[in-house]
Amino acid sequence: MGFREHAARVRRIVGIVLAVLLTVGVAAAVAAGRNNGDSGTATTTVRGVIGSEKAEFFADPDTVKALAAKGYTVRAETSGSWAMDRLPLKGYDFAFPGSKAPADELLRGSGNRGGPLRPFYSPLVVVAHRNAAEVLADNGLARLRADGGSKFTTRGTLLMSPYLAAAEDDRTWQQLKGADGHAELSGTVFITSTDPVASNSGALYLAAASYVADGGRVAADARAVDRTAPLMRKLVQVQGAQQTGSDAPFRDFISGVGNPLALVYESQVASLLMHSQPQEVGDLVVLYPDTTVSSDHTLVPLTAQGRELGELLATDPALRKLAVRHGFRPQGAAAEFIAATADHTAYIDQRLTGVRQAPVPTAEVLRRMAHRARGR
Repeated sequence: MGFREHAARVRRIVGIVLAVLLTVGVAAAVAAGRNNGDSGTATTTVRGVIGSEKAEFFADPDTVKALAAKGYTVRAETSGSWAMDRLPLKGYDFAFPGSKAPADELLRGSGNRGGPLRPFYSPLVVVAHRNAAEVLADNGLARLRADGGSKFTTRGTLLMSPYLAAAEDDRTWQQLKGADGHAELSGTVFITSTDPVASNSGALYLAAASYVADGGRVAADARAVDRTAPLMRKLVQVQGAQQTGSDAPFRDFISGVGNPLALVYESQVASLLMHSQPQEVGDLVVLYPDTTVSSDHTLVPLTAQGRELGELLATDPALRKLAVRHGFRPQGAAAEFIAATADHTAYIDQRLTGVRQAPVPTAEVLRRMAHRARGR
């Protein structure tokens, strides 16, 4: 079953997820009552704002039960990571953006003296439909890995320097050999990403791209931003309107809608694989950029209760197992992720072989880069 044929099923799943999100608090309260034998002892309600990529983890009934067993009800609202510091956070217990840079911004504005917590992380990857991945490989923009047990390619490497050169030249699919005969491959070759001004994954895309484009130098000041600004603007503005969270572009992609290349978190792919039948995955190819950025999901505690929650997420075995089930890599526990994804190595590069991690600019520099990319 291909992605387009799978669209109706995906929409039903998304509907269920959204319905669960709306009832997180109620479900947690029910679970707490059961765990306490209906003794009337209430759980502590902890309110937070999270990146959309973590919504399914917090909405998972098993996560709700595991938190309730520890005495917590979590009421989570979603926001773009880079938009969190502009929210009125009074009354919130924690903020949970997708990386350190927006967390640093939140820490500066919160007055909190305690450090952030990083319970899990996920590298950024590019998902592609098979036809697109094969055309990229035939034109030197990607390198594909043939799986020994399959006649189809399901994983490969996006070669960032050649890809950025193609973006600089405004290459179109029609200019690439092998694209003729694939009606879905038309127009400018680009990767769908999220709004870098509001969203963590979009901002980190620029961090990796600017690092490669500037000869392996991390942007440290306004002059460095200026050097790569024209290319960063091309990467962003060719996309038109952008989403503020990574969940929507991934849903669009797996539904067969829109662009054949999309930047997502590896956790989203791993979660899809662990919760789907093989025939439901369709023509998915996972491209690991040869230079990428790992997103350290960073919880900023705004109250003592928020810190307690962050510590639980990092140390509680049941919650760590659930985070892995949703595709996240626990900090300092590679074996847990490797064991959970053992059946999906055709898609998942468990050890990130040959993947270079680009340093991330400071929050101030990265925000400047994002605004320049958006033409502001």
